[in-house]
Amino acid sequence: MSATGGPDVLEQVDLPVPRPAAGDVLIRVEAAGVNFMDLMRRKGMPFDIPTPLPFVPGAEVAGTVTALGGGVETVAVGDRVFGLSGVLADGGWAELTTAKATGLFPIPPGLSAQRAAGLTVVGVAAAVMLIEAAKLTEGETVFVPAAAGGLGGFAVQIAKVLGATVIAGAGTEEKRRIALELGADHAVDYRGDGWPLAVQQITGGKGVDVALEAVGPRHLGETISILAPFGRLISYGSLAGYDDTIDPAALARVLFNPAPAQTLTGFNVTHWLTQRPQAAFAAAGRLLTWLAEGKLTGPRITSLPLADAAEALSLLESGKNIGKVVLIP
Repeated sequence: MSATGGPDVLEQVDLPVPRPAAGDVLIRVEAAGVNFMDLMRRKGMPFDIPTPLPFVPGAEVAGTVTALGGGVETVAVGDRVFGLSGVLADGGWAELTTAKATGLFPIPPGLSAQRAAGLTVVGVAAAVMLIEAAKLTEGETVFVPAAAGGLGGFAVQIAKVLGATVIAGAGTEEKRRIALELGADHAVDYRGDGWPLAVQQITGGKGVDVALEAVGPRHLGETISILAPFGRLISYGSLAGYDDTIDPAALARVLFNPAPAQTLTGFNVTHWLTQRPQAAFAAAGRLLTWLAEGKLTGPRITSLPLADAAEALSLLESGKNIGKVVLIP
């Protein structure tokens, strides 16, 4: 894309083959993930990583290593890998892309490229979020929004493997049914009026031990209201944008009166992968083991040709997507 804006800013073009710098590898892309970060960057919304124009979107890929940059010893040509692409979480929506060798995972035998392509931003993120950031333990209760989506679908299943009770949030009856099929114990319409009361009723008035939040500032106060004492809220996105403000009364209840020892944490999987790689890779290893053992399957995958990238983002923007969307070059 040479400009930000609507779907029409995405153009399919021919570019030179990228050259891997020192520490990088060149990957022939078999599948590339589609994420809300790609939508935010296409629209020109505030984002924590620069988006210099012209820009090739795509933060996560799965494929085969075809060339190595200087000093790379952790992977070899011919290895099938998945992970974050580019220097700025970019370049993945292409036939060939570069990636930092240290940020790549081997694709386990029997795992498709389509499944692997969606693991980093949603699967690994959900695992790190629940295992490391939230410290979710057996017997606790967790609220998972967008539970029929990519990250939400993984979060439902990971929480169940960890022994938690899962209350899923989804905006339509079909998506609530899908969340229950993924293993959620309860499902509520978290976009409707009064949904915090429904969660409180399910928990007998206690609230949840862990709540994930992805809608944005306007919704944050409602999510705070479902936390139990010592509850942990993990905010990992702002699907509705940043224009609204956080309810000051909700924050006052957390920080000052009654100050029930609750924790609010902002989450970004890239920071974990780059600044706490040992913990992030350990959580990812547990996820891959559970997949190999059949303890979880992950959400539904929708595959589209690379040429349909604009349609893929429109699916996310409309809220009509179910599960994880990937592009096939």
